[in-house]
Amino acid sequence: MTAILGLSAFYHDSAAALIIDGQIVAAAQEERFTRKKQDDNFPTHAIDYCLSEAKLKPGQLDFVGFYDKPFLKFERLLETYLSFAPRGFKSFLMAMPLWLKQKLHLPREIRKGLGGSHTRRIIFPEHHESHAASAFFPSPFEEAAILTIDGVGEWATASFGTGRGNKISLTHELRFPHSLGLLYSAFTYYCGFKVNSGEYKLMGLAPYGEPKYADLILKNIIDLKADGSFRMDQSYFDYCHGLRMTSEKFHKLFGAPPRKPESKLTERDMDIAASIQKVTEEIMLRMARHLRKTTGMKNLCLAGGVALNCCGNGQIVREGIFDEIWVQPAAGDAGGALGVALLIWHQLLDKPRAVQSRDAQRGSLLGPGFTDDAVKSFLDKAGANYRSFDSDDALCEFVADCLASENVVGWLQGRMEFGPRALGSRSILGDARSTKLQSVMNLKIKFRESFRPFAPSVLEERVAEFFETRPREQSPYMLLVAPVRENQRIETNGSAAALKGLDKLKLIRSTLPAVTHVDHSARIQTVDAERHGRYYRLLKSFEQKTGCPVIINTSFNVRSEPIVCTPEHALRCFMATNMDVLVLERCVLLKKDQPNAKQHDIDAYLAAFDLD
Repeated sequence: MTAILGLSAFYHDSAAALIIDGQIVAAAQEERFTRKKQDDNFPTHAIDYCLSEAKLKPGQLDFVGFYDKPFLKFERLLETYLSFAPRGFKSFLMAMPLWLKQKLHLPREIRKGLGGSHTRRIIFPEHHESHAASAFFPSPFEEAAILTIDGVGEWATASFGTGRGNKISLTHELRFPHSLGLLYSAFTYYCGFKVNSGEYKLMGLAPYGEPKYADLILKNIIDLKADGSFRMDQSYFDYCHGLRMTSEKFHKLFGAPPRKPESKLTERDMDIAASIQKVTEEIMLRMARHLRKTTGMKNLCLAGGVALNCCGNGQIVREGIFDEIWVQPAAGDAGGALGVALLIWHQLLDKPRAVQSRDAQRGSLLGPGFTDDAVKSFLDKAGANYRSFDSDDALCEFVADCLASENVVGWLQGRMEFGPRALGSRSILGDARSTKLQSVMNLKIKFRESFRPFAPSVLEERVAEFFETRPREQSPYMLLVAPVRENQRIETNGSAAALKGLDKLKLIRSTLPAVTHVDHSARIQTVDAERHGRYYRLLKSFEQKTGCPVIINTSFNVRSEPIVCTPEHALRCFMATNMDVLVLERCVLLKKDQPNAKQHDIDAYLAAFDLD
């Protein structure tokens, strides 16, 4: 038996992943345990979980890998600071203490984090190698082109190459400071959202605007080539030497300073979001076309933070550049932990790779799970009122009735998802046919901006009836956007043209209004029996009752909080929001039956039931 632990830490979204003899056993992000959004500390809790899942101790690990090369990254930081000196001195002083104390001593920190019992080799591949490995090795392809795009690793900001059998080869890269990830993050910052977490908001805001500034961006800020490579005019940015993403020259170009966080969104903000989204999609398309032409491969694997831009992924699919694409579900830094573990197994140890017909990620359900007995024990201790079902059929029929009555359902089932998307294991669910749930769930349950779209979960066998995809098109990880089919749209008689900005939300655009964005798009998740088990049965029950195979699926959390991990996290979230129903494995709680149900005050609830 060969056990390999992969780690990502100290920069953004720390995680751990464990493989044994090439099989993915467990993977989880540290934030889910500590409840600190995108926790960048050493992933102690995630490591403990992975080892406990395999019943291993740290001393039994054969290899440990870290997802990038800290010394090479430190070299880039020093060269960048020296290039811009004396500008950036304040930023330099802020960064150095952590580097000198921890980041330059990762072997020591890792051994310390493992209790001093791991004395064997620690592997440090390059950042984009880890991304590429996470994209190709779990994919369902014997061979494929590989494209990785993010903010920055050590020096690379994007790379491409190929994967064949049990080997990957990266042949080309784009280097810092020219970065699609940093370009998108700069506009995220400029539009008043938080860098490294608000990019989803910028993508969701884009359809409300018009890409009026796209040509301005391409003319002034970025020199884009036919192959997707580009150079950015650094005079418009401040990220190389300052504490901001954009410079005064950037602000002058767009006629205003950055939007203040939480201030009112304007049509101009929406137009800027639409413009950078259009530019981003054009860059991704050019990269994909060049990669197909250069490699001759029919399939594409994607990873890196930019691969979470599901609108860009959807454009690549719709243009038909590749026959199939597969995106790593944990495409950001967290996925690097899985990538380095797989890289060690296949690339360094030269172990064979068995390609699976769907993929080897097992639905990305790689986190902790809880038994019915454990759930009941917890609920009894909490004094909760609940009903327990003896069969999946009875459970799913009851919950389907709740959904069909426009109840909002918290749903915790099986093992937790690895990656940023809730995939039917830690989800909040609703009826996609409802005309009110989009706003209700955003404002009264998620406590987030009203413009944010919700994703549909749809039975894989019926996806092409509702969305413009091929029959049984697979999108199990919610990483592709597709238009709603014309025959599912509702004629607006020109009224849509008169609506501007967030007023566009008022219009009913399809038979699935809760999951149809203002541009008639949807970020789809296809659900199949093999990957999704009880969640698939729930959708089948809902289909039998309503004739509709589509429901709302959003992550089980509130704004600025990580997705829930445990039944306790789920109960806290349930009692602090306006959710109607909570399903923990086969136990169902109705809000109206709970003590203090009308309070919606999490602190009072914790005090009353001593759950803190």
